[in-house]
Amino acid sequence: QVKLVQSGGGLVQAGGSLKLSCAASGRTFNAMSWFRQAPGPRYEFVAVINLSGSHIYYADFVKGRFTISRDNAKNTVYLQMNNLKPEDTAVYYCAADLQWPGATGAATHTLYDYWGQGAQVTVSS
Repeated sequence: QVKLVQSGGGLVQAGGSLKLSCAASGRTFNAMSWFRQAPGPRYEFVAVINLSGSHIYYADFVKGRFTISRDNAKNTVYLQMNNLKPEDTAVYYCAADLQWPGATGAATHTLYDYWGQGAQVTVSS
């Protein structure tokens, strides 16, 4: 069946690194993205990449620290997180869509039809 399965996450000290993975099955997705949710109801855009890798966008607060990539042979998207800060603490979700929704749409969580189960990332000070 169509699903996204995440791995990674955990507890790390400030300045440390973590790598998240999200493996898709059942479909090939164009847009593959990462969102995060701190305590509260809102999803915050982190990064997105399209199928060919020609479009990559990051939220301002992660530029220079996080890197999104994908391996289409494995149908997997990754988020390498370096120089983590306590304010990065959140549940991180991968999200995917069959179509590329454009630059603005790709950063809008309500437009994504498929979601991973989430992974807790906790950064201690």
